[in-house]
Amino acid sequence: MSDHHHHHCRQKTFWSRRDFLFRSGGGIAGVALADLLNRQGMLQAAQSDTCEAPIPGNPFAPKDPHFAPRATAVISLFMSGGVSQVDTFDPKPALKQYAGQPMADSVVVRQGHPGPLMPSPFEFIRGGQSGLEVSEIFPHLAKKADDLAIIRSLYGRSNDHIQATYEMQSGQIRMGFPSVGSWVTYGLGAESSSLPAYVVMNDYRGGPLGGPNDWSAGFMPATYQGTLFRAVGDPIVDLQPPDGVTEAQQRARLDTLAKLNEIDMAKNPGNSELAARISSYELAYRMQGCAPEAVDTSAESDATQKLYGLGDPITEPFGRQCLMARRLVERGVRFVQLFHGGLGNQNTDTWDAHSNLKENHTQHAAETDLPIAGLLTDLKARGMLDSTLIVWHAEFGRMPISQRGVGRDHNPGAMTGWMAGAGIQGGQVIGASDEFGYKAAEQRISAHDFHATMLHLLGMDHTKLTYRYNGRDMRLTDVHGVPIPQIIA
Repeated sequence: MSDHHHHHCRQKTFWSRRDFLFRSGGGIAGVALADLLNRQGMLQAAQSDTCEAPIPGNPFAPKDPHFAPRATAVISLFMSGGVSQVDTFDPKPALKQYAGQPMADSVVVRQGHPGPLMPSPFEFIRGGQSGLEVSEIFPHLAKKADDLAIIRSLYGRSNDHIQATYEMQSGQIRMGFPSVGSWVTYGLGAESSSLPAYVVMNDYRGGPLGGPNDWSAGFMPATYQGTLFRAVGDPIVDLQPPDGVTEAQQRARLDTLAKLNEIDMAKNPGNSELAARISSYELAYRMQGCAPEAVDTSAESDATQKLYGLGDPITEPFGRQCLMARRLVERGVRFVQLFHGGLGNQNTDTWDAHSNLKENHTQHAAETDLPIAGLLTDLKARGMLDSTLIVWHAEFGRMPISQRGVGRDHNPGAMTGWMAGAGIQGGQVIGASDEFGYKAAEQRISAHDFHATMLHLLGMDHTKLTYRYNGRDMRLTDVHGVPIPQIIA
């Protein structure tokens, strides 16, 4: 070290009394603030540039399940509009035998123009070693039959789209109740500190019937509601900061805000709303850097993109969402909800096949068959299928009688869904509808049973997952629900 430099450094050690008091006071305050931030877990987060540093007061911090889980994440595939069970996964030879004959007078129709019994315009093929019968409009899913546990005895309480969708999403036919994704993230938290715990993606043609209420947190804090992602462009609207604001400026503002909020929290312990607000600011900032990468399907190999149907205008929209779902689950997102069928033209853009069932179901099956089969193949190849629960269903089924000669009306009395992954025994059929597919007949399974099964596979007892509201311990399954034995075996 040169004499000049040494002399210069020695000169800086002589402070005025004012400098001494200022620097001492600032140092003491800094030590106190650092200690406070350290005790709250904020110091590490502020110092870290990684996406996965802990977020203080994070309502989505991982929580222990009630017992060892079979799955750690869910991908829910909701076919909005109402899929016809007798034309997809529940073949009914009796409809051919008695085609053209009237059904009993007790049949309840919603929109009029009821006709006679109508056979399916589609043939059924046997898939896999199990030989499960699947409609010819799902040739790729038929090859995955040995992975599917098909439930043919689901039923609901409403023949109205919105109320029926609410029931399948929240267990209730009226709005204001938390969706199943909200219950899951409330009960288990998230595995990622840089992405939302609960992500929703709508059909490119529009949102589902019921809109944002389908992924609402209901009476829970809003932080548990689903976060809507887009399949094209920025995943979240207004995610990026305004022009002219640098990353350093934004980080500095966020740190300052966090420090002020932390000080306020120290004065007002137990303020969960403030803690949630702090974590939401931090999560939003991290998502600016992490969310775009998480949904960047261009990073996948050509073979993987082809597996999901990317590059084909028919399969690409839903295929991209299925691929994004896999990438999100891979990065720690707990619950991903995909809606297929959007409110553009209800009769053609959803599965609501009142006017021309053959054309409607052929179109929508073609849009989803390859992507869903690709998702199952990809998850299994990556060793993720056993830890991921895949659920496929709609809000209700459709009538075995014709409507206007070529369509089918709504039917909450019988519908079909299936589950895969999570160690579930595939290649099996659970329950049965009557000979015409009008009512669930054997081992009737309600939305509460369906939800209880999902929670069980995630390691949660549905009777113990409660939230205190209005003086009552509320449940996703209300006072009902029995896990499906064949699924959880």
